[in-house]
Amino acid sequence: MSAAPIKVLVVDDEPPIRKLLRMGLTTQGYEILEASNGKIALEKLGEEPALIILDLGLPDIQGHELLRTIRARNENVPIVVLSSRGDEAGKVQALDLGADDYLTKPFGMDELLARLRAALRHQLQVQGERPVFRTGDLSVDLVRRIVKLGEREVKLSPKEYDLLRVLVQHAGKVLTHRFLLKELWDELTDAQYLRVYVRQLRQKIEADPERPQYVLTETGIGYRLKSGD
Repeated sequence: MSAAPIKVLVVDDEPPIRKLLRMGLTTQGYEILEASNGKIALEKLGEEPALIILDLGLPDIQGHELLRTIRARNENVPIVVLSSRGDEAGKVQALDLGADDYLTKPFGMDELLARLRAALRHQLQVQGERPVFRTGDLSVDLVRRIVKLGEREVKLSPKEYDLLRVLVQHAGKVLTHRFLLKELWDELTDAQYLRVYVRQLRQKIEADPERPQYVLTETGIGYRLKSGD
């Protein structure tokens, strides 16, 4: 018996965007639910979508408000936000409110599909799927606290390990500066501290720290660890 298709709720007030997403995602085996505004989106939550694609520019409910409401009703459903080009503050706010990722319009279907797969994978990880995380040559054993590149063990300071652990626990997801500072230091609010540790971590796990393959910078927003294998 084949597995049931993954349900994706598309929330966007532009019919051409909904049509593009419906066509692109249906061919990949996803089942599409559609909502043209926030009110319909909240009704469709009852159909238990496995993932939500949310446009922030809706006619009836402010996008960030809708995001907050969805998160209050369902802590776990992955949410990928669609945002207007260059809306950096809006992206940061959406991520801080619990979005898993964002895409800037216009976007490519291949990139969207990759982000959806990463968001769904991240959800499995959060639910305790694997104690050992792998991406490329990097492996992180969260139980034994062992980090390896290939067969070589990498020695990290406690704070470098804590930073990597948080990135691993949310692999594939964009983590804002504010989120990481709060996770790692409680009181600190200066992103410069974070940059120092990211730089040190890259020196130890990246083949070329200037062109990182694992710890990726989301300019003006935060960092993302390359999604696991």
